[in-house]
Amino acid sequence: MVSQATPSTFTPAIPRAPVPVTEDPHPDMVDRPVRMTGGMVQCPRCSDILVKGFEEPECLRCGYVDYGHLERSRSVRSENLVSSGSTYVLRYVGDSPGLQHTLTYVKAVRLGNRAVYAVTCPFCSVRMEQSYFSGKRRNVNEERFKCLQGHMVSLTPGRDRSLGWK
Repeated sequence: MVSQATPSTFTPAIPRAPVPVTEDPHPDMVDRPVRMTGGMVQCPRCSDILVKGFEEPECLRCGYVDYGHLERSRSVRSENLVSSGSTYVLRYVGDSPGLQHTLTYVKAVRLGNRAVYAVTCPFCSVRMEQSYFSGKRRNVNEERFKCLQGHMVSLTPGRDRSLGWK
């Protein structure tokens, strides 16, 4: 038996781009830590407090780690007294009225593993060296310096608790 073939009227649709399947994102990516008062950060999973790990804040209870946390101490360069490189101007705090307008310049420098003052003589403008007067008892807050010309300067707190010289 032979049947007659009829032409098909089926036409295929225009090919389209596949529709992406949206999956549920990982739970760590959905929730972000909540900053509480006092600078502490709350875990988004268990509401415990995040603590600082080696690199990122982490929760000790559930193991959540905030990988999106940026370390601010690495991006902001901290300056201390020695690394700032500032030269300070000190006023005379002694009893002599003739020296009230005489200034000296002091800079903190590193000497070995400690910070010391580099003092410029207010009279001859040369660098002074730290010295100790023999036979005299040193004040607790006082540091004494002497230049090559024989000028002596003591760095001491003034009446308003700021550093001065006499």
